[in-house]
Amino acid sequence: MHPWLALFSKSRLAPLRATSRIYDLKERLDWGEPALTIIDIREPQDFREIHVSGSISIPYEALLTTVRRCFEWNRDLYIYGNSDREAEAAAHQLRQIGYSRVSILRGGVAAWKAAGFPVESTLGALVD
Repeated sequence: MHPWLALFSKSRLAPLRATSRIYDLKERLDWGEPALTIIDIREPQDFREIHVSGSISIPYEALLTTVRRCFEWNRDLYIYGNSDREAEAAAHQLRQIGYSRVSILRGGVAAWKAAGFPVESTLGALVD
């Protein structure tokens, strides 16, 4: 690979960590890296009220069966819930069944919104 192209290669970005800051994920999204999924493990009603733009709702109870059915084993999965502790428990379960590229999104949707990053609501329009 040409040295100039190496500056823009995926390998130059920080490796996926067990816990990610909202800024780490936002940087990946801004770079246009599509090989990731953001999973909201809260109850569907909470998801409908507000969620990180582009995230999908997979409630905690359905997480293992849904993820096995829908995602490759090497997919980058970012998980957030009502608390970091809940997200860590979900991430631990995913790692136990073989998903190695799982990271909790520290602070969840509250931190994402507080940083001014885009959030959505399916109860209405885009949330500021």
